Amino acid sequence: MAADTNNLYASMTHRTAMVLGSAAMERLAAARVIVVGVGGVGSWCAEALVRSGLVHLALVDSDIICPTNLNRQLQATSRNLGESKVREIRERLLLINPAADIVAHHRVFDETTADDFDLAAFDYVIDAIDSIANKALLIERCVAAGVTVFCSMGAAAKTDPTRVRVAPLSKTHGDPLARVVRRRLRARGVGLDVSCVFSDEPAADPAIETICGTGGCECVHDRDAWNESTGEEAADWCAMKKRVNGALVHVTGVFGFTLASMVIRDIMRRAE
Repeated sequence: MAADTNNLYASMTHRTAMVLGSAAMERLAAARVIVVGVGGVGSWCAEALVRSGLVHLALVDSDIICPTNLNRQLQATSRNLGESKVREIRERLLLINPAADIVAHHRVFDETTADDFDLAAFDYVIDAIDSIANKALLIERCVAAGVTVFCSMGAAAKTDPTRVRVAPLSKTHGDPLARVVRRRLRARGVGLDVSCVFSDEPAADPAIETICGTGGCECVHDRDAWNESTGEEAADWCAMKKRVNGALVHVTGVFGFTLASMVIRDIMRRAE
């Protein structure tokens, strides 16, 4: 980083360094992290990491911003509806640290693209994927590559942030998403000792009918326009789900911040 950006970085991370110390800050600045999924959980995790001093960050998401994202996703505003989630959050993060090395991949992580991602090149992988199949695949690939992965389980349909917990996947409880992921990984012979953020609060049933995932949702038309104008795919993830749940930012944000804390605390532990 140039002298002026070095000064900016030192100033912006000063209060962080007062807590973490110089050794941990050096490790944080050198660490390479990839966040897969930058929605209601991943977006907050990504920003917390950059504000704390992370410099090298890759972001992966194939979705675009729609009005229903405004209630919980960090990069979503009324001015960037229909834009790429991953590119919009990259632009926001570069406003925080213009010298940061942030790469945005407007792509899905799935069976067809998994080989394109060199997960072993990262020190930490953050799993903030909604799709059960893709989440299980990412965890499996990380375990096989020997990469530290921190995972988000179900943040939707929860109201109480004080019930957010951290535990190995094998020890999670009260989380239907975690239960399904465990079953999939066991069937594939994958270990369940990866660390997860989850909530033991029972999920609330939808209080109203949803238009998400139906032809009546404004997002459908935005995706059609995006796909036609860019030649890239903005998948309609809601339409692929068996059930669409509501979500609250004071829960999804806590999930994201907790994931960021797991990276930072692991770096602190290694620095000690």
